[in-house]
Parts: sequence; structure tokens; C-alpha cells
Amino acid sequence: MLPPGDVQVAPSILAADFGNLAEAVGEVAGATPWLHVDVMDGHFVPNITIGPPVVASLRRHSGAHLDCHLMITEPARYLRAFHEAGASSVTVHVEVGETAALVSAARALGLGVGVACNPDTPAEAVEPFLDDVDLVLAMTVFPGFGGQRFMGEVLPKIARLRETIDARGLTTVVEVDGGIDETTAPLVASAGARLLVAGSAVFRDPRPWEAVGRIRSAASAAAGMRAAAPPTRSREEQP
Repeated sequence: MLPPGDVQVAPSILAADFGNLAEAVGEVAGATPWLHVDVMDGHFVPNITIGPPVVASLRRHSGAHLDCHLMITEPARYLRAFHEAGASSVTVHVEVGETAALVSAARALGLGVGVACNPDTPAEAVEPFLDDVDLVLAMTVFPGFGGQRFMGEVLPKIARLRETIDARGLTTVVEVDGGIDETTAPLVASAGARLLVAGSAVFRDPRPWEAVGRIRSAASAAAGMRAAAPPTRSREEQP
């Protein structure tokens, strides 16, 4: 899903001008191959956003990887609709339940698959699915609204997920969503995240393509430092 060592920014269209959505996504098309699509139902989260018709409209105007984050209580009912609309991947919340069945159903449709967890959901809840998904999304805010403050207390969970993925020899991508900007991007990248969702920091910038570049550069530098650091040894291994 991402080349080894790569870091990408997925601009969240939740923060874009919906009246000029095609123009907004066109402005970042040269800066990243990803777009993040926040789908909310007013039930799983206290907000309502968009559905398959908007995804289909986006697909007509964009060749990007449409990363659809399903913050809905009944994702199984809509997987086929998102597939037919042109979604590239869907991410379902482990809190909804029946995660294994949802992952299998999405795979059967040919979709990329992710599993997400809220800030207060422990890493153990998603670890059983890491072998079967393309990405794991650690929310760094409680989902529902854009522009929220980044929750630094999620960083240890990001690091644990990265360590578990590496220990299993997996290629699963660690994605983060919530409060990501040039300041917080290095923090999550140092913890092991490689796909960063950024909404307000991108689309509220007068030159959003440059904002994507700055966030990615900041994250890439931190990821490079992490990769260059010697591996941490356990207490048992230390002299």
C-alpha cells in the first residue's frame, strides 16, 4: 500500500470547501496520491458527512487512492456501494464489532482494508487483525469533527502497533488521523506512523499543495531518524 520507508499525507476532504470540491482535490493532486474520505452517520459519531454519491463524484475527478474511513454503525450494509462508487479502500472501526467478517467482506469485493481504533481503545483490540489488513488507523482525536486538538497520549499506542507489526514481519501501514500538522507530524512519525491524515492544516492553507509538502517533509525527517536509530534492547538483553 506504501513503498517501504515511504511517508505520505492523506488530505481529509472533511476540511475542504464542498462547494468547490473538485477544485480543492485538484490542488493537492500533485502533492500526494492519497485522499481521505470521512464518512459519518450521526450515530457512531455525532456528525453526518457524506456517502457513496460523493465518492462517485470524486472518482470522476480524481485518480487518487480514495481512503474511505467508515465511522458508521452498519458498515457491512454499505461496502458494496462504496466499492461501486470507486473507493480504493475502506477502514472500519473495531468498536463496531464483527471486524473479521467486515474485513473478509471488503476483501471479497477487491477493496483495500483498514481497521481503526478510537483514542481510548487499547492496541490489543486491533492487534488480532494486523495480519489481515493493509493499514491500522490510530485516531489521535475522538472522531466526529475536524479541527480538534491532537492527543499526545495516543503516541505510546502508535509505537506499540509499529513494534508489533515489525515483530511479525508485516507490511501493515500505521495511519493516524486527528490534529496532524507540521508540529505533530514528526511526533507520530517518530512513533512509527507512515500515513498521516491532515485536514485543516492542508485545506485551510492558501496553498494546500505546499502544506502537504511541508507536513510530509517534517514527518519524513522524523521517520528517517527513527529508522537510523539503533534498535532498543530489552532489559534482559542489556549487559
